[in-house]
Amino acid sequence: MKDYKSIYFVGAGGIGMAALERYFLAKGKKVAGYDRTPSELTSALQLEGVEISFDEDPDLIPDYCRDKDTTLVVYTPAVPSDHRGLCYFRDNGFEVVKRARVLGLVTLDSKALCFAGTHGKTTTSSMAAHIMQVSGVGSNAFLGGVLRNYDSNFLLSLTSPFSVIEADEFDRSFHQLTPYIAVITSTDPDHLDIYGNKENYLESFAHFTELIRPDGALIVHTGLELKPRVAKGVKIYTYAKEEGDFHAQNIRKGNGEIVFDFVTPWETIEGISLGVPVDINIDNAVAAMAACRLAQIPADAMREAIGTFMGAKRRFEFWLKEPGEHGKVVIDDYAHHPSEIAASIKSVRDLYPGRKISAVFQPHLYTRTRDFADEFAQALSHADEVILLPIYPARELPIEGVTSEIILKNVKCAKKSIYSKENFINSIPLLNFDILLTIGAGDIVNLLPQICEQVKKQSR
Repeated sequence: MKDYKSIYFVGAGGIGMAALERYFLAKGKKVAGYDRTPSELTSALQLEGVEISFDEDPDLIPDYCRDKDTTLVVYTPAVPSDHRGLCYFRDNGFEVVKRARVLGLVTLDSKALCFAGTHGKTTTSSMAAHIMQVSGVGSNAFLGGVLRNYDSNFLLSLTSPFSVIEADEFDRSFHQLTPYIAVITSTDPDHLDIYGNKENYLESFAHFTELIRPDGALIVHTGLELKPRVAKGVKIYTYAKEEGDFHAQNIRKGNGEIVFDFVTPWETIEGISLGVPVDINIDNAVAAMAACRLAQIPADAMREAIGTFMGAKRRFEFWLKEPGEHGKVVIDDYAHHPSEIAASIKSVRDLYPGRKISAVFQPHLYTRTRDFADEFAQALSHADEVILLPIYPARELPIEGVTSEIILKNVKCAKKSIYSKENFINSIPLLNFDILLTIGAGDIVNLLPQICEQVKKQSR
């Protein structure tokens, strides 16, 4: 890496890519890249010094990124192989690597806390990064969500021996990592367009456990079908909300707060208060604190950090919370897997018992919609009302017969419908929401300002 003076990112606007761009800027490298469309994140990166173009024309590549001996090219699998810029670099003999390979190099040079799982990895890794920051030990953290505490998905330390990595199983990216401590939160099958079936998905996680350093540890959620294959010397621990080597006990809920005691194999740390008091965060906090305890982070720092953790953007994020017991509420959640959606609706139900929950879901990917249509319908049926938006395609082309309708037809709610994004915004005054939960990994978040404005008009 020391030989490279500039780094070019193809897919520069991705949240994971952005963390690496910020890392290399901090290391004094020149950083440039391409993305398909401008966004809030690309604007922030440009202000920080990343030169980004939104046209794949190779002529727009900066001159300082045209020397193959001094420029490394990093790309994301979401970019098509016939991308003109990517083809230019390959045809001219540049070193072209996936983002995961670069993260792998970071883990080789540090004690890496790597958080993997179908869901929960963004929040658990973010909590761990915040714990390390509050403790003063710090880390180089590469996260899949923007932390509200720092308004960034990247934390930098020039002195810490630790890195915190969100280990993504998509495209087997996490096989490039060398964890010191690995956490596996869940193994519910996903990305079946890549893996084909559940067995291959589980095998991918089993291989991930083989990559843990011999002096390291694996922390795995209880009850998973996973069969770890760790190297000799690697310690294995279990965790869960109320069972396992690491768990919570004496859980107290009330007055908008959740407090519990954190049990480890060696001690009990009392009075952990969740900064984001939703039930699933008990599980997440236990996982994050378990990893940090094995990294020798003091109990007081963990207690302070979990209490001040504000969460990652788009992870159960409140956009509107009107006063009073009947005030309207708008919550946004990145949930895009059936298990995540069920957990998200349950969390809203726990916070607002007896109130009407309207879930607005934008399915993410045609393949995922096809593979889990029945499970999506079952999860969404826990809401009182369901509204579906058209599928967000991301990297995929349409699949014949795969639309939001294949989910809607099996939703059990009495009130269910499909809207285009435009018609949904225009119809909000007629729908009379109480608790509105927007769900999905696509661009539904871009509708939130308009949604909140329309909901507030109903209260005037």
